[in-house]
Amino acid sequence: MDMLVVDLSRWQFAATAMYHFIFVPLTLGLSFMMAIMESVYVMTGREIWRKATLFWGTLFGVNFAMGVATGIVMEFQFGMNWSYYSHYVGDVFGAPLAIEGLMAFFLEATFVGLFFFGWDRMSKLGHLVVTWLVAFGANFSALWILIANGWMQNPVGAKFNPDTMRMEITDFAAVLFNTVAQAKFVHTVSAGYVSGAMFVLAISALFLVKGKHVELAKRSAVVAASFGLASALSVVVLGDESGYVATEHQKMKIAAIEASFHTEAAPAPWTVLAIPGADGEPIWSFSIPWMGGIITTRSLNEELEGIHELVDRAEDRIRTGVIAYEALQQIRADGTDTAARAVFDEHWADLGYGLLLKRYRADIENATDAEIAMAAADTVPDVWPLFWTFRIMMGLGFFFIAFFGLWFYRASRGWIDTNKPLLWLTVLLLPTPWIAIESGWFIAEFGRQPWVVEGVLPTFYAASSLNVLDLVLSLSFFVLLYTVLLVIMVILMVRIIKAGPKEKLFTPDDEDDFVITTLPATPATKELVS
Repeated sequence: MDMLVVDLSRWQFAATAMYHFIFVPLTLGLSFMMAIMESVYVMTGREIWRKATLFWGTLFGVNFAMGVATGIVMEFQFGMNWSYYSHYVGDVFGAPLAIEGLMAFFLEATFVGLFFFGWDRMSKLGHLVVTWLVAFGANFSALWILIANGWMQNPVGAKFNPDTMRMEITDFAAVLFNTVAQAKFVHTVSAGYVSGAMFVLAISALFLVKGKHVELAKRSAVVAASFGLASALSVVVLGDESGYVATEHQKMKIAAIEASFHTEAAPAPWTVLAIPGADGEPIWSFSIPWMGGIITTRSLNEELEGIHELVDRAEDRIRTGVIAYEALQQIRADGTDTAARAVFDEHWADLGYGLLLKRYRADIENATDAEIAMAAADTVPDVWPLFWTFRIMMGLGFFFIAFFGLWFYRASRGWIDTNKPLLWLTVLLLPTPWIAIESGWFIAEFGRQPWVVEGVLPTFYAASSLNVLDLVLSLSFFVLLYTVLLVIMVILMVRIIKAGPKEKLFTPDDEDDFVITTLPATPATKELVS
């Protein structure tokens, strides 16, 4: 496989995935905040809460539409750019994706339509139920996606079938309740809640500093401060759980994140800052004693394995994987060879490590010691991007606790609009949750390299046999298209924010009310709508 083709395929998937995940967190966060605001409206009957729900719901709708548009492309890429991946693990990976499409997506989309068209046609309580179902549907959709991704990080409940040359599910419950998937789900959705809270708080702060829609902004800010504080606390706590689970199943990723080149005796320190030397290992570091052991192993008597020791272990698994590969070739030549099947059943779990040698030669059973050593060294991801990105993400996580804590305290004292510097700072901090979230996804996916499925399928082995020109053109097209979509979304949101809250969304008999949420009500836009 041409490694340039692999790299371009990775860049294309990374670009579309990270663009898509600009929209997903805001969908998760805004959906629950809309439900909270409408709940207050139903309980109190105060129209200000209805206006708030309508206003934030309109922004939610624009973001939801962009999320759907950008998300569809990602699933097609599995067959387009990663055809061998689709063949090899499609029986496992496709199951949660199919459930997500058939159940969660249609559930969410259906109730989104009822949310927008059901005002004044449903009872207050009925519409409130719909709004909560929108929120639960959005999160249910994320659950199945993260179950699929969690399986790529920790491939449980499946086994390679030498007769079909595919991974097949042996225990769907194990796939569903995969500890990595569950930890990723709660951590990811909590991060989405922080994004939604920051979005609502920043726009509310902008209204307050300009003296517009003050009553709506104050109430929205109170909800955002409370919801944001609870979410920020959850992100840190659940992020710790996600890291602990990764320590159990992805030791190399954790060693790279901590720039731990050598095994640390228990209790391991935690490196806060470090400077890399010419050989890649740190020449200076500042560490906190014991903290690494507490964070990664939750103990004071377990060592933290280092990169060099993990490479040695990978070399042993590569040699075992070669044995599994040789047995697989014998089974393919003679399906009745019971001795070969027995050998394969004993060693199949290391087959993926043997496939790492395919980067260096086709007949991996004849690999040299030098080639095995190179393949083992390939199991180390690029350390320093992971090291610094993790610290950016973690630093922002603790900052959000302090930031929302300050807002919560001021809101409890009624000091919502009394500090203009804080209001302007809040507006400027709007992008920060997305920086943290994109950093988290970079750590999760880049830190898994060289595996597309941890320990099962190397990334270079999973790509389609495309040519470089096709990939350059498709990558350029997707980046251009997604950038245009992002600009359109920002323009629409700015226009909605400038227009401010409305008394109603629209009615089917009034085209002006339909287009007023997004575009000027001109004859041209009326014709476009019709």
